[in-house]
Amino acid sequence: MKSSLEHDDEQFLQSLQRLGEMTVPALCAASGVTATAVRQRLNRLQSLGLVDRETIRAGRGRPHHTYRITSQGRSRLGDNYTELARLLWSELSSIDEPDIRHRVTGRIRDAMVRQYGANVNGPELASRFAQLGTALSSRGFSVEVDSREMTSHEMLPILRENHCPYHDLAQQDRGICELEQQVFEQVLGVPLTLASCCRDGHHCCEFHPA
Repeated sequence: MKSSLEHDDEQFLQSLQRLGEMTVPALCAASGVTATAVRQRLNRLQSLGLVDRETIRAGRGRPHHTYRITSQGRSRLGDNYTELARLLWSELSSIDEPDIRHRVTGRIRDAMVRQYGANVNGPELASRFAQLGTALSSRGFSVEVDSREMTSHEMLPILRENHCPYHDLAQQDRGICELEQQVFEQVLGVPLTLASCCRDGHHCCEFHPA
């Protein structure tokens, strides 16, 4: 999962994709904004790997720069699978044969465990929580790993998702929340409690050991 672009940046990227290779003056004319604003946006998109710059040297004049969208940028513009994911989950949930439905769901769960748990191997539970948080953050999840004092001698690790990564699916079916909890339990090696859930109106999804 990738972090979303700001609306203005996405529109700018779409415009660059449509126009092709462009200079800053040409982008100013096309977008109707100042050169300073265009350069700031280009720098931001370059830092994300979504735009590339080429220096053109022709004759004795000063070199100029052209900008074009990268393959990663084109992928980002097309990286919107929400509707497809919702349809696939709906079809999966409607499979009449329980054995087939559970087998397919289990394979999805196992694949997610392999993906998120590849580098989760800490000897202590707190370190495994931290490693899982790192794995999720690297994939664009907005997560925090925290702790809460349970007794004078025990701190309880907490994994907090600041927004639901499966919001549309969760509104349709709580089963996706249960699947995510099962994945985290297998990765961390302990039963978990979903103490708060965005689907229920909370501001975050919060997991801690049961």
